[in-house]
Amino acid sequence: MSTNKGKLYLIPTRLGDNPPLEVLPISIKKVIEQLDSYIVENEKTARRFIKRIKPSKSQPSLKLLVLNKYTTETERNTYLNSCLDGNSIGLLSEAGCPAIADPGADIVSLAHQMDIQVVPLVGPSSILLALMASGMNGQSFTFNGYLPIDKNERKVKLKSLERISFENNQAQIFIETPYRNMKMLEDLASTLNPNTKVCVACDLTLPTEFIRTKAAKDWKQNKEDLHKRPSIFIIQKE
Repeated sequence: MSTNKGKLYLIPTRLGDNPPLEVLPISIKKVIEQLDSYIVENEKTARRFIKRIKPSKSQPSLKLLVLNKYTTETERNTYLNSCLDGNSIGLLSEAGCPAIADPGADIVSLAHQMDIQVVPLVGPSSILLALMASGMNGQSFTFNGYLPIDKNERKVKLKSLERISFENNQAQIFIETPYRNMKMLEDLASTLNPNTKVCVACDLTLPTEFIRTKAAKDWKQNKEDLHKRPSIFIIQKE
């Protein structure tokens, strides 16, 4: 690997609007002090985050390249060109860790193709925090992303994940659009085996954090309002 090339720093961000350095290590601040070039999902929130970390940093000096569903492959393939000239760049997640349930994975893959050193920095991952707190199998687990929106298809998928969980002794992790959380929990309680364990972890690292693992049947009496609260769901049948 050429030592003349810049590096790609993978920079985690907060999971909510709490003071950054309450949940992020000082190493994040040190890297942001050094870098002026970033690949981001949303320019406005990225600028706000950088300003919270380093208020004195010049905003006009920042070079932000937007990576989202509208970014073409041709554009994306140019995003690391400055590293070839010896300039390091940061890949900044919208929430949590870059490249984990995040479009940044394509940039990391590109860095390896271009023989650019990738430097992952420590920060919060809602997926791992939820698994840590769930009491489920941390030795074997699968993250499944979003489940189908259609109610019938979603129920079929839930039964499939439950079966896989039982056969492989494996925790099954997934997420939902926050405004559909309550419907997801209703489906979990009504579709799964009554004794299948279900963990709901929402608002992780925030003052309103809520984490509970209960049998599916016990979630039928749920009193917690999960509407529009970022949540992770984990199931495991034993």
